[in-house]
Amino acid sequence: MLRRPAFPLLVFAWAAIVLLPAGAKTKPSLAFASRNDASRPDRVRADRRSDRGYISALAAANRFLQAWQNQDHETGLLMLTDDAKQHSSEERMEAFFSSGADAAYEISRGKKMKGGRYAFPVTLFPFHSDTTKSNRAQRSEIVVVRTGKDEWAIDRLP
Repeated sequence: MLRRPAFPLLVFAWAAIVLLPAGAKTKPSLAFASRNDASRPDRVRADRRSDRGYISALAAANRFLQAWQNQDHETGLLMLTDDAKQHSSEERMEAFFSSGADAAYEISRGKKMKGGRYAFPVTLFPFHSDTTKSNRAQRSEIVVVRTGKDEWAIDRLP
């Protein structure tokens, strides 16, 4: 009986060539990973994480909207620039800060503008238990401006 010693080697080589690439895992290239991360809305790009201005402006926008949510007129008014105060009537400010007991808000990813300004898309969810006021979500934009070294103010209301 003749033995074919090359046959088992041939089968093993074929299996290695065909099956190994299917199970191998490769890391994506850096270029691919950065494009992938930039297109995912749940990831914040590294330039925003390291931008202290962005973080401070976002914190100021959050404090202002917390004042809106808590119907804290005084804190909200103190955070406005003089220009924003001049362009808003007292009645409008009163109505704006009457958000309702269970009001909520969302702040979306902002963008840097010229002159130390940042714009953040926001959605306000006022909640009024009476039926005379609307409880519909209101989409808008809030603009935060640097007024000092570590001071930020709201330059445009939602």
